[in-house]
Amino acid sequence: MFIDRVDIYIKAGRGGNGAVSFLREKYISHGGPDGGDGGKGGNIIFSVDEGSNTLLDYKNRRKFVAGNGENGTGKKFHGKSAGDMILKVPRGTVIRHKETGKVIHDMSDGQDYIAAHGGKGGWGNARFATSTRQAPRFAKAGHEGDEFNLTLELKMLADVGLIGYPNVGKSTILSMVTSACPKIANYHFTTITPNLGVISAYDKSFVMADIPGLVEGASEGKGLGHEFLRHIDRCRLLVHVFDISAAERPDPLEDIKTINRELKKYSPELAKRPQILAANKIDIDCDKEKLKKIKAYAARKKQPVFLVSAALGEGLDELLERIVKDIALLPSAAVYEREYFEDRSEREEIAVENKNGIFYVVGNRLKHLCENINFDDRESLAFFQRTLKNAGVIDILEQKGIQEGDTVDIYGIQFDFVF
Repeated sequence: MFIDRVDIYIKAGRGGNGAVSFLREKYISHGGPDGGDGGKGGNIIFSVDEGSNTLLDYKNRRKFVAGNGENGTGKKFHGKSAGDMILKVPRGTVIRHKETGKVIHDMSDGQDYIAAHGGKGGWGNARFATSTRQAPRFAKAGHEGDEFNLTLELKMLADVGLIGYPNVGKSTILSMVTSACPKIANYHFTTITPNLGVISAYDKSFVMADIPGLVEGASEGKGLGHEFLRHIDRCRLLVHVFDISAAERPDPLEDIKTINRELKKYSPELAKRPQILAANKIDIDCDKEKLKKIKAYAARKKQPVFLVSAALGEGLDELLERIVKDIALLPSAAVYEREYFEDRSEREEIAVENKNGIFYVVGNRLKHLCENINFDDRESLAFFQRTLKNAGVIDILEQKGIQEGDTVDIYGIQFDFVF
């Protein structure tokens, strides 16, 4: 089954918590703090699978969560870091931020990409020992890992794209010039998935893709073409195949114009890509008047026209020679630049809401702060109070009209407000 677009959820592992521990050994009366650090959470990494051309692995499984780091222990033993989770995708997969649709990364370069970083491990209390604070009774909690809702979109990496109406001979051409074996039959929409083939000709090698039948209205979702227009995005050269015999469709020139209109509706930039016109099925018939009009149209567009018979192999060598010549002069395939950058200021934003006389305070920074505080320790509690003031929480509460004695709730931790 060919799957070229899926939505998934990923979450990197949380870092392990630091330990609060004190050395207790015989003959050592004041061992001091020896709490170890927590381990790092696992990353979510995308890696290219060169042997794959579908996102089928993600059809039934859409949630991917990496392992958490282990907590630190006594004797300054650090927790074990979690292993990374590797997600295999075909080359050419574009990773998008689901909510905005913006590009996060393009897997065309073949390099591994860390899509979600695991959280750092928290420090153990041994880290906080100083000459004036010799017995700290607090440690830091591990950080949460990154999490995202993503859209994976496969855009094939083909140098040349075969386009045209159904049943004009695109798959036959591909089978004759490559070792690809697409299903071929004399009915519409024989090809229901894009086919790729590698061509070695005239000391050059390139990839050709047969894009399933485009029809009028494809850019709006009609036929099969709308499902696969994205796979033409990277093609540097388009070979526009049409049936010159007019055995099924009476006006080949109008077919060419219709397909080009659909390309322009989908992407004006795509419609400007260089095209070669391939008049197929000359072995069946060739209307000289229709061919004359097509050549006049092609001349205005500065597009070459080749007469071929895919079934007999006639004219294909000349077509390949021109393809090799043209793609050697064209720029490399498009690579999608990163568009989405996480706005961490929104993540750190603090909000206060008064519900039934209780002032609820939320914010990612505060959530992590509460996990780090030992409220039975005077120094840790003093740090908590200083952080609330420095983060502007006290000012926001006063703006919301809080009075002395009112209850404040920060992620389940409640206390009375005192000026």
